[in-house]
Amino acid sequence: MPPRIEQLLPFLRWPRPSVSLLRGEAMAGLTVGLMAVPQGVAYAQLAGMPLVTGIYASMLPALMAVLFSASTRVSVGPTALTCLLIYASLTPLATPGSPQWVELAVWLALMSGGLQVALGAARFGWLLNLVNSPVLMAFTQGAAVLIITSQLPALLGLREGWAGLSGAALPDLAASAFGLVALALLMLAPRWRPNFPSVLVIVVATAALSWLLGFESHGGRVVGALPRGLPAAYIPGWPGWQPLGQLVLPTLIITLVSFLETAASAKVDNQRRGQRWDQDQDLIGQGLAKLASGLSGAFATSSSFSRSALNLYAGAQSGWATVCLVGVVALTLLLTPALHHVPQAVLAAIVVAAVVGLLRPREFLRLWRISRVEAVIAAITFIVTIAAAPALYWGVLSGVLMSLSHFLFERLHPRIIEVGLHPDGSLRDRHLWQLPALAPHTYALRMDAALDFATASRFERNITEHLTAHPSTRHVCLFAQPINRIDATGAEVFARLLGQLHQRQVSLHLSGLKLPVERVLLTVGALAPHPCCTPTAPTPRRWRRCMPSPWRSAANRPICRRWRSDSTIKSLRSWPPAVSSAEGI
Repeated sequence: MPPRIEQLLPFLRWPRPSVSLLRGEAMAGLTVGLMAVPQGVAYAQLAGMPLVTGIYASMLPALMAVLFSASTRVSVGPTALTCLLIYASLTPLATPGSPQWVELAVWLALMSGGLQVALGAARFGWLLNLVNSPVLMAFTQGAAVLIITSQLPALLGLREGWAGLSGAALPDLAASAFGLVALALLMLAPRWRPNFPSVLVIVVATAALSWLLGFESHGGRVVGALPRGLPAAYIPGWPGWQPLGQLVLPTLIITLVSFLETAASAKVDNQRRGQRWDQDQDLIGQGLAKLASGLSGAFATSSSFSRSALNLYAGAQSGWATVCLVGVVALTLLLTPALHHVPQAVLAAIVVAAVVGLLRPREFLRLWRISRVEAVIAAITFIVTIAAAPALYWGVLSGVLMSLSHFLFERLHPRIIEVGLHPDGSLRDRHLWQLPALAPHTYALRMDAALDFATASRFERNITEHLTAHPSTRHVCLFAQPINRIDATGAEVFARLLGQLHQRQVSLHLSGLKLPVERVLLTVGALAPHPCCTPTAPTPRRWRRCMPSPWRSAANRPICRRWRSDSTIKSLRSWPPAVSSAEGI
């Protein structure tokens, strides 16, 4: 099979099914499927969608994702964070659960899925790196707080939401008991046996107890009747340009956040396999999953970290486990009457139990010890996410803008240090370690950044300011090992700096100049090899030393250029060296 075909159709690389393989895959699929069904119903309630659409979103989208994604052991379906974003995005536009709400949710899934497919096909997966880990961590924790807050009224049996606390209406004690006991069991069960289908057992047990006690007949809120059978094709109507325009920004945020959820699971899967993560192919697979979800009348899906971890823990080896999961979910659609008597407080407990693990306050303290600036950015992202609810996307946008601003500030202010010879033989920050000058009348410096439009002016200013403050300087030694790239602005500044050094009668010494930088400087004429210097095969980096200098500037002024720092240091300390540069650059 040609590699290109296997890349476009990853399921062709699946192992050939055998009895032993399918037995293990069926057990893994059954374990995750029994968890996916009640979670899907609970997450559909969080998204404001009809509850059965949570089961729809756990079936066909999971199949499309596993067929066309590179990460075959990642579980795709409804997730709490994506569902909260859907609810927050559609709240200003429609009433939850209404036909218009469902139609807009489908359009949101189709737009987000189409965008992901386009990004993956264009190999633009790298764009998702714009969101760094601190911003994602802070946004996730802020969203987790909002999710838990939104589910607490149902969990505590408050019939009128938080407004019921100030009114005369009393909480439903039976619903509160169902919710709190279910939450306690859901929190404790994974510690006892992680692969035990505790969610399904608790749902079935509470449904039976609710039916025996007549919970619904006494005014308790239950799941109610769910449609039977497989989902039918759903073609949404045209909502108009204005509603679609209001969905553009939520589409971008859902695409970004849902794929970052995928990255969290896919990286673990690929690391265990010892493979490189193909993020572009996973973008395509996740996009097709969203398209399939929308066309089946459901909402946007994503990768669930908890279900993916359970899939790995259950021993899944390939995509056949997800195929078995889809079969389990399809069978449950024939048994939906069994979910009729499940209290809605139990669904709230399922959501809270799945989300409470996202709350990690210690991450802010750990981040503070690593980088205080990034810790502040994360804290602001967290606050904005909560304060801007239900418009959660402002939390992500503010975090991304602050991170990019910090990145740009760091690029515009590169680290330029004067180096000295440490007793251990290394070159270190002279002022930090209180080291003597590298050589008399010498300014030895190192810039830990590329020489481009963002750093060139600061590089030039640093040298000119030092020469102004120290007019006795006769040698400038640039240790250029960290400079791995130079652009047109950097080359122009370098050439101008040569002219300034020539006017001051100062020699420039280059050490460790890398080949990409060297080629650019040769192209613009800032460096020119001496006629007696020719490259030696096989690599052009190695040049024969010549007298008086192997390099000359565009004005035919010699430049001392040496590849080894110790040679340069030795030459500077025993000036004039046997092989030296001429004066006056």
